[in-house]
Amino acid sequence: MTLIQSAPADLPQWAKQSVNLADPRLGALAICASDEFFAPLSRMLDPQPAVFVPGKYDDHGKWMDGWETRRKRGMGHDWAIVKLGRTGTIRGFDVDTSHFTGNYAPAVSIEATHSNSDDPAALDQAEWCEILTSTSLSGNSHHLLEITDAGHYTHLRVHIYPDGGIARLRVYGQPVGAFDDVNKVYDLAALENGGRAVAWNDAHFGVASNLLLPGRGVNMGDGWETRRRREPGNDWCIIALGTPGIVERVDVDTAHFKGNYPDRCMLQAAYMDGGTDQSIITQSMFWPVLLPEQKLSMDAIHQFDTVAALGPITHVRLNIIPDGGVSRIRLWGKPAGKPVAKVVR
Repeated sequence: MTLIQSAPADLPQWAKQSVNLADPRLGALAICASDEFFAPLSRMLDPQPAVFVPGKYDDHGKWMDGWETRRKRGMGHDWAIVKLGRTGTIRGFDVDTSHFTGNYAPAVSIEATHSNSDDPAALDQAEWCEILTSTSLSGNSHHLLEITDAGHYTHLRVHIYPDGGIARLRVYGQPVGAFDDVNKVYDLAALENGGRAVAWNDAHFGVASNLLLPGRGVNMGDGWETRRRREPGNDWCIIALGTPGIVERVDVDTAHFKGNYPDRCMLQAAYMDGGTDQSIITQSMFWPVLLPEQKLSMDAIHQFDTVAALGPITHVRLNIIPDGGVSRIRLWGKPAGKPVAKVVR
């Protein structure tokens, strides 16, 4: 079966520095929709790129990888309600119509609310505010739409005018309320807590952000894996914590990686105040060591309870030596403020 995968979006900096709050792996849910005749709402939240399968049909017509409603023959428009994976602030959206050509939604607007209920009836009575005004869409395209809104939201109501399809909806933002107890130990790098993969030198077989997902990897593809290194050096990935913190323990999980796990790993870390993701790459080579080189084994969780006392940090550089695959990394610690500057006399 031939699969045609959609091209990735060329993300602006505001999206790169955000988490996709509509990721089902963080708990996002398709609650309800006015219509799902051609394709269910849940497909619109799939974290994988949209695909097109020539010649594939189901009982309702052409199979489409996204949410698609029937052709409207009366007044009104279609809509859907989505629960975000985490309560958060929203920076913007990628409304992706990949592979939808003669059947894409011509326009979209989005409302948001904060609710403790997922019941459609209760959500219908909630107070909604428009955070994206009606915006024209085109077929087979990524629409990267930045907004300015300081609200904390749990649910979105997506309106399409009048009908049609959207392949994927990415909601770029930051979780809020993840660190409400300064004495509690958190996974400071977890995607659900606002952690993100900033940069990496190679991701030939896997996605670096998979390192920060909840749970253990389901297979070898659900991790970060580099190509076979044929030259000196080692592979690396830089991770931004969800909040500045003091790391007390590190877990490195090589689940499902057997003949291709790294021989060793080592972590560097620093508190970065200012700069850009690009400048951090250069600086990271000189960061102090958080965890010295440690031997790894296949398909196992490695717990390292002794790490350097570096004080508050914001970023970690995971070095794998020389190459290979890692499923998850956990950086356990407590939230912390800005480090006190040392006075040089």
